Amino acid sequence: MSRRELMQDGVGLAAAVTAGGAAITPTSASEAFKDLPSTPRLPALFVGHGSPMNAITDNAYSREWKRLGDTLPTPSAILCVSAHWMTRGTTLVHIGPRPQTIHDFGGFPQALFDAQYPAPGAPDVAQATIELVRSSHLKGDTEWGLDHGAWSVLIKMFPKADIPVFQLSLDLAKPPSEHFALAQELKPLREKGVLIVGSGNIVHNLMALVRGASHAYDWAEDFDARAAQAIGNRDFGALAKPLSLARTLPLAHPTLEHYLPVLFPSAVADDKDELSFFNVGIDMGSISMRSFVLG
Repeated sequence: MSRRELMQDGVGLAAAVTAGGAAITPTSASEAFKDLPSTPRLPALFVGHGSPMNAITDNAYSREWKRLGDTLPTPSAILCVSAHWMTRGTTLVHIGPRPQTIHDFGGFPQALFDAQYPAPGAPDVAQATIELVRSSHLKGDTEWGLDHGAWSVLIKMFPKADIPVFQLSLDLAKPPSEHFALAQELKPLREKGVLIVGSGNIVHNLMALVRGASHAYDWAEDFDARAAQAIGNRDFGALAKPLSLARTLPLAHPTLEHYLPVLFPSAVADDKDELSFFNVGIDMGSISMRSFVLG
């Protein structure tokens, strides 16, 4: 099955396999989760990833990603929820041992296509994540890998590519509230050394993009500010109702895939998490690069 078919149909490989190809039963998956060592509680973060070129460019955004990687505790694994893995009718979790670097874009320099992020997968943690969620039926997948929403950020944040990484897909058949509910069930991963990363953009309208724009659209600033206010007030539930959050939603997000990742770090937060925004600003008039760390 091609990646395009996977994105359109949401059909993945339900069979869970280890690096050696042996099946992982639900019982052994649960045991794998229990055996994960308890660690200092990991933060959760949302990253506005913007242009894929940030992966190979030294700019203010990528330097901040590097700074963050230098200051974060070292995760035992990274769960990335990217705007660029979309399914419909099911939520998939990549359980493969060696995720491929996916160059899911076009029209960019060859140097970007040459970039590789050979991080190992995290089959045991990924399968345990499937077992952890009860509000939705998650399936294992071995065909995806790391799309640019994941690796373009991680290549700056953790350039050694030595931390296991796995992705969880966005089921576009689900409303934001169901994504938020699913994400809430992932909270125990933070106690097991898993860094939960949402990668999208708080405002994302490519049709309105103006390269070199010196000013943002009013509607882009409005939605970005309202989302930031909800996050700053710890009103994370409001983020799960984006149309109620701001009437500018249809302009800020003609489609929701770049918004939905913001729900995942928000849903696993609690009152004791310190909040810090970074990369605040709107690029090219219609792409918010606003990012935040919780914890």
